[in-house]
Amino acid sequence: MLPLLIDSYLLEAKPDKATLVKKLLVEPDPPAAARPFLEGVRLLGARTPDLALIGLRLALVGMLSDDESVTRFRDLVERARRGGADGEAAKAEYRNAFA
Repeated sequence: MLPLLIDSYLLEAKPDKATLVKKLLVEPDPPAAARPFLEGVRLLGARTPDLALIGLRLALVGMLSDDESVTRFRDLVERARRGGADGEAAKAEYRNAFA
């Protein structure tokens, strides 16, 4: 549930970040790798950088949240947000990476 909610925010800007943060903070038992990211979200609220949300997204599904991975997904998100054919291709690549 939470990974898909983060995807929706990153790729579609829905929900808004404040709503996303509220929903993230009610997660009862997050994976250990996600806990530091969620602590950051708790402290920063809606000011949480998208890079941290990308790291959290990766951690929630057991993927490595290193600089290379986060940067790769940041680039996909930026392309997706620009729209057009390249944006659609970036969304597809992003989703395929988690399939």
